[in-house]
Amino acid sequence: MQWKNKMTEISRRDFLKLARDGFLYLSGALAFVGFLRFLDYDPKPAVQTEFDLGSVEKYPLGSRTILTEIPAILIHAESGFTALSLVCTHLGCTLESSADGFICPCHNSRFDAEGRVTHGPAAKSLPTLRVEVRENNTLILHTAE
Repeated sequence: MQWKNKMTEISRRDFLKLARDGFLYLSGALAFVGFLRFLDYDPKPAVQTEFDLGSVEKYPLGSRTILTEIPAILIHAESGFTALSLVCTHLGCTLESSADGFICPCHNSRFDAEGRVTHGPAAKSLPTLRVEVRENNTLILHTAE
C-alpha cells in the first residue's frame, strides 16, 4: 500500500521529465537502427543471370517466344534452341516486337528478326544468349557470359 502512495505522489514535473527521457531514448534507438540499416544497404543487388524456362515441350519447333521478364526471345529452330537479348544495344531500353523484327521505343533503333541492326542509332546487333537443355528436358537461359 505504501508503494501505491509513492506512485501517486509523483509530481507533474517528474512525470514530464520521465516522458521526455523515454522519448529521447526511444528516438535514439530508432535512429541507431536506421543507421545500421543504412550501413547494410547494397546499392547493387545481385542480378539473376540464370532462368529456368520449364520443359522443352512448352516450346514447339518453329516457335519464337518472347520472355518479357528477362527480356529475351527464345527461338526453337531445327538446329536447336537459341535466344536473343531484347535490350537495345544503344542505351539499354527494352525492345518491342514489330512486323519485321524489333523496335526500340526510346530512340527508334530497329532490328530484324535475327537481331541485326537495320536502323540506328544502335550500332551493334542484339547479343545471343546461351540456352542449356538439361538432362531432365528443361531449358535454362543464361544472360551472363
